[in-house]
Amino acid sequence: MRYRRLGNSSLQVSELSFGTWLTVAGGIARDQAIRCIHAALDHGITLFDTANEYGAGEAERVLGAALASYPRERYLIATKLFFPVGSEPDRGLSASQVEKQLARSLERLGVDYIDLYQCHRYDHATPLEETMKALHGAVQSGKVRTIGVSEWTADQVESAVQVARANSMTPLTSNQPQYSILWRKPEAQVFAACARNGIGNLAFSPLAHGVLTGKYAPGQPAPPGTRAASEEMNMFMETAGRHYRSDFILGAVERLMPVAADLGLTMPQLALAWVLRRQEISSAIIGASRPEQIADNVRAIGVSLPEAALDLVDEAVGSVVVYE
Repeated sequence: MRYRRLGNSSLQVSELSFGTWLTVAGGIARDQAIRCIHAALDHGITLFDTANEYGAGEAERVLGAALASYPRERYLIATKLFFPVGSEPDRGLSASQVEKQLARSLERLGVDYIDLYQCHRYDHATPLEETMKALHGAVQSGKVRTIGVSEWTADQVESAVQVARANSMTPLTSNQPQYSILWRKPEAQVFAACARNGIGNLAFSPLAHGVLTGKYAPGQPAPPGTRAASEEMNMFMETAGRHYRSDFILGAVERLMPVAADLGLTMPQLALAWVLRRQEISSAIIGASRPEQIADNVRAIGVSLPEAALDLVDEAVGSVVVYE
């Protein structure tokens, strides 16, 4: 494993981090999820990303249980707030929500502090100054080490930077955008805004919701045991900005297979190496339902893709890429 600095913070994060969105939140059995978390640690992954709303708090509980026997300095926890948790009606980034949800996340995780506390989305109903002040207070209390955002626009990131700077508040450390060979929206403006302000990026869905694993063929049903075959985990493949299971996209992904094969890489390794080639990326967040998937993914670390291969990637998928 290799490590990169997260923005201008003192945090050093593993180039691959482990996400708990669907699998640990209930998509797979609890004991299997814990085995995957332990496998991630065994492979040098130190950053574990979760959120209060994943599985109505279950992802945080399982992650906390899995990490409980390890020294606290061995791992970093990133969690988020914004969306309702389970059937609770409240949501957003108000000061009261920050206080309430932070306390609950700490309890579910079984830790005294969170390394990275993230705003899961932008809250148009709460003044940005109120949110930034509340997050600054959380850092001052020692319950949070650094703060970040997820899926914010470049303008929203810039606004948060200005509010923090003008009021001597804790600055943003990270942004978490969707980013993959098939989804390149952050390249238009977000990466530049983050770079100007010393903010690192944690790329989620670098395998495009599993499509870039090469498991799915156009015109064919999803193989048993895969994410697309699971009613608990496949719904977001159709709601994350693209219809990722469409033959239109799967046909383009098939054209990537010979590119990966010629480089001696698996499809996931190609996709992860492609994301990690960007200096704006501090870490790529992977998910796994089996420990062996993690073992395959970490072999992408240190892979340098030649320019000719990057050109072939663009040629293969250019017609289906989302840029803006």
